[in-house]
Amino acid sequence: MIKKKLFGICIFGGLVLVLLFLVGTKKLSFGAMGAAGKMKGPRAESVSTSIAERQSWVDSIQAIGSIEPYKGVRLDTEVAGVVSAINFKNGQDVDAGTILVQLDIAVESALLNSNQATAHLAEIELVRAKRLRGTDSIAQSQLDRAQAGFDEATAEMKNLKAIIERKTIRAPFSGRVGIRQINLGQYLSPGAPIVNLQSCDQVFVNFTLPQKAIARVTTGMKITLQSDVYPEQTFESSVTAISPQIDPVTRTVQFQGTLENKDDRLRPGLFVKVTVILTNKNDVLVVPATSIVYAPYGNSIFKVTTASDEVTGLETTIVKQSFIRIGKRSGDFVSILDGLQEGDEIVSAGAFKLNNGMLITIHNDLAPTPELAPSPGNS
Repeated sequence: MIKKKLFGICIFGGLVLVLLFLVGTKKLSFGAMGAAGKMKGPRAESVSTSIAERQSWVDSIQAIGSIEPYKGVRLDTEVAGVVSAINFKNGQDVDAGTILVQLDIAVESALLNSNQATAHLAEIELVRAKRLRGTDSIAQSQLDRAQAGFDEATAEMKNLKAIIERKTIRAPFSGRVGIRQINLGQYLSPGAPIVNLQSCDQVFVNFTLPQKAIARVTTGMKITLQSDVYPEQTFESSVTAISPQIDPVTRTVQFQGTLENKDDRLRPGLFVKVTVILTNKNDVLVVPATSIVYAPYGNSIFKVTTASDEVTGLETTIVKQSFIRIGKRSGDFVSILDGLQEGDEIVSAGAFKLNNGMLITIHNDLAPTPELAPSPGNS
């Protein structure tokens, strides 16, 4: 009985020793892993940086504009008639006074010939009546009737000539015609469209600005135009007219600039981005636009700083998140109103993957250079 108890105690003691050995081994293993982890530390993120600097920005106002012709009109018919001749080709340059379309005037021409004969006879009778009246051979009433007959015939002749002229559609100014909307032999009612005529050696750019702009924008100020049709070219002009009326619905004011267009690149109706260059300049603190982390609760940037490693005591490069207030944007830069000092080093590329206090390594070799007036070739 005693032997059995001693055997049980030995087995139990052996099991306890094995359990203590396993627990001690695991504890030593986990401790070593923890120490190795502390020695290794978190992985540093690779970023590019730049220095917050001050720049002198020319103040400006942006707007959306549209190109309008210096002279432009849609030619319509004034009187009804059948098209008897079309004297232009689509897209042709024409001179002022050129006959573009002739409506049928056969009836009017015949009536004019008859009326010219009547007017000639009335003129002869008027001359005879004046001679006879000079010798008191006829009464004054006969002379008056002869004068009235001549005046009536002359008026009728002028009326027929006016009708013929209204059926002869001429170019009111030199320019380029568009695509005709009529065909030979077609009957046209009054007001029927014929063709557009545009003179584009000089063009207008019309744009609108909020009503507060009238205190800052005056005639003569420089404006620049950009269009996605010519992404690498900037057109320059100046403000030549300001509407005296403010739109009571939108509270905006219409402005107009004038541009030379000898190369015919700016077509009527073209959409353009207009920048009005103001006279004053602003000294602003700027950073690359890629350095800003946008968030609903506030925009921020990551400042580059150093800290001592708790284990090794070595200096490490980390980032500190700082909330900022941004201003205007120009090119690849954004102005900073609050939250940053001149000379601060900030993360300009890779900020989206950072957290406050994170380790970083700086690689500026391949970082793009921000520009005030970028012009990418593939835009």
